[in-house]
Amino acid sequence: MTLAPSRAVRRQRHDVHDRPFIVIWEVTRACQLACLHCRADAITRRNPGELTLEEGKALLDGIAEFPTPYPLVVLTGGDPFERPDLADLVRHGTSIGLSMSLSPSVTPNVTPDRLAELREAGAKAVSLSLDGARAETHDAFRGFEGTYAATRVAAEQVKQAGFRLQVNSTVTRRTAEELPALLRDVIDLGAMLWSVFFLVPTGRGQQLQALGAEEIEDVLHWLAEVSRYMAIKTTEAPHFRRVVLQREVALAAGDDPSAGRGELYHRLVAATERELAGVAVRERPARPPIDVNSGRGFMFVDHTGKVYPSGFLPHVAGDVRVTPVPEIYREAEVMRALRTPEGFGGRCGVCEFREVCGGSRSHAYAVTGDALAEDPSCAYVPAALRETVH
Repeated sequence: MTLAPSRAVRRQRHDVHDRPFIVIWEVTRACQLACLHCRADAITRRNPGELTLEEGKALLDGIAEFPTPYPLVVLTGGDPFERPDLADLVRHGTSIGLSMSLSPSVTPNVTPDRLAELREAGAKAVSLSLDGARAETHDAFRGFEGTYAATRVAAEQVKQAGFRLQVNSTVTRRTAEELPALLRDVIDLGAMLWSVFFLVPTGRGQQLQALGAEEIEDVLHWLAEVSRYMAIKTTEAPHFRRVVLQREVALAAGDDPSAGRGELYHRLVAATERELAGVAVRERPARPPIDVNSGRGFMFVDHTGKVYPSGFLPHVAGDVRVTPVPEIYREAEVMRALRTPEGFGGRCGVCEFREVCGGSRSHAYAVTGDALAEDPSCAYVPAALRETVH
């Protein structure tokens, strides 16, 4: 089945085999928090093996060897603010034409002076994490009391410094019911984008309970509905794009796009009505999600220069200290396999949405040990399999 062109999902305009849309660089693994879901098992001190300032500049130069428009670059961690030379890295990336963004932890390192320095160096956006709508939820998630309140203060400082603000939230069984209240928080904070991450059981995240496939489906349908209030993207839930397309088809046919949804969806909808009652919220056309996936428009570089398809998929594709960045992205076997969705196993390999979705490769690997297996976090049965059954 070939999907008809749609504006509901943005397609990458460049050749995904040639260049990534975004590169995430873990500039250090040091962090003062102890987040329950941490992919990295972050540590309190910097690793002496992390890329030096000069090696970091060389990495950025390598990213700028891709054709224009260059990939977006996000400096993350750990906590990137643990690096005293962070502004030097941002300044260098900006000077060679890269769009530089930051994803710090909310610690005492986030100050107006530090933010002003990084804004002057050329960074354009900052993302902060907010995982619960109540202090006790978020603080328990982050491992330190007071982090929720500090995050709200940091959000104001980020905007005052002239950055675009993005809020990142992790969804687990423990936090899912707070999503409507969290939506209101994100709106109140003046975020430009809400990035909703669906827990992958890796690192410390193995301690938490991920949602089941049907529950994820409920949340994705809810996110599609509330995207008229806030620009939303999902992380490790590429089937959000499939849901958006399915809802477009249902609406065009005059059908209810949420027909058949489960109890979680209905609870979220009812809670959203309560949370936004009497609140002046501007509605806007939904921001179409873009078809980026692990190794397919996405690349992750860890603090020691190892390259992965994503931060949650522990398959080393190369080492920037040894191999040029463009060569790793284009030629590494794991990267090439992840850009060939017809080679995926199970439902994902035969799904009519495989080119715009492809399933969460990280969930597939975490559960089955095979990055090319079907995504167990997706509840959808492809048309080809339904036709086979009937």
